[in-house]
Amino acid sequence: MSHQQADAIDVAAIREEFPILQREFDGQQVVYLDNAATTQTPDPVVDAMSDYYRESNANVHRGIHHLSQEASEAYEVAHDRVAEFINADGREEVVFTKNTTESENLLAYSWGLNELGPEDTVVLTEMEHHASLVTWQQIAKRTGASVEYIRVDETGRLDMDHAVDLIDDDTAIVSAVHVSNTLGTVNPVSELTNLAHEHDALSFIDGAQAVPNRPVDVKEIDADFYAFSGHKMAGPTGIGVLYGKQDLLEDLNPYLYGGGMIRKVTFEDSTWGELPWKFEPGTPPIAEAVGLHAAVDWLEEIGMDRIETHEEELAAYAYDRLEAEEDVEIYGPEGGPDRGGLVSFNLEGVHAHDLTSIMNDHTIAVRAGDHCTQPLHDKLGVPASTRASFYVYNTREEIDKLVAALDDARQLFA
Repeated sequence: MSHQQADAIDVAAIREEFPILQREFDGQQVVYLDNAATTQTPDPVVDAMSDYYRESNANVHRGIHHLSQEASEAYEVAHDRVAEFINADGREEVVFTKNTTESENLLAYSWGLNELGPEDTVVLTEMEHHASLVTWQQIAKRTGASVEYIRVDETGRLDMDHAVDLIDDDTAIVSAVHVSNTLGTVNPVSELTNLAHEHDALSFIDGAQAVPNRPVDVKEIDADFYAFSGHKMAGPTGIGVLYGKQDLLEDLNPYLYGGGMIRKVTFEDSTWGELPWKFEPGTPPIAEAVGLHAAVDWLEEIGMDRIETHEEELAAYAYDRLEAEEDVEIYGPEGGPDRGGLVSFNLEGVHAHDLTSIMNDHTIAVRAGDHCTQPLHDKLGVPASTRASFYVYNTREEIDKLVAALDDARQLFA
């Protein structure tokens, strides 16, 4: 199915490719607003993975038989397709991992443990996901490095004046989230990478909430490393990506070892294979790579610019609807280009977990908790929040159902 013929997204046509969105519980159709955690998977992605298992299933880089050759080619071409999608120079700059979390750990253990020392500073932001914050925190404890945090201001944006003061010649790496999974804030990542490079520091960008929803050009951002996950971009679970500039990846040693990533092994020593394979030991996520390739094709058929516009409009609409409710507190920037496709909020007098349970009674799927950003919630002064997050198949009518369900919560907790 072609989605590119009209300027506006044909949401009805897109929803036909997601049978799960037609499911009902107690006579109510699913309203899926938990896309920041995991998006749903369209038929073309499921079909691509099923076809692989039916027709080409074999291990990669380990056999000369026809099936292994087909599987190897599909796996390698998936690297090429992802590189093209983010404007990397080639497959050498695209490492497949399990998810964004593993991508961050790969960098932290391969580079951080070997390069950081007591004289170094790791600069994060106060809105970092635990995948980044906890990882660098632990690496700093092992190496003696210090960790500093760029402040989040009262609007939910980064205090860039503070960033300028904080990033200095002692900074070894700046690690920042592209789009906050709690506040929805779209951060000025190009400014952050420029600040890092002015002080000869590396830059890492967590793009888990950005790549699925907007065009991302790693060269334009000039990130040294950039990570994202397949399951948040209409792809399968079990596969993530670590992009790295080729010269930097060449200098890194692996932190996981095994078959498939070596050039030569003796009883005394081992040498590593070429990029990106030296970071992909063991049997890799082959079917998942096929699925990720299909997801990228599917997204680009729709158009990343149009997906960004659609989500920005939904987030702005949700922000306006919720802001009109006097007993609702919203976190993060107002609707517009500074906010990605999610809104986190609290209803006065109702704990986020209770509100989410009531939403589930209406078959509305949202997330409650700290969203793996406990320090940020501490700063906000709340233990948890409710998060509604949107994707290409969501509608304003679904947001209206979310807002209408607030009345049930008010009545129950009056």
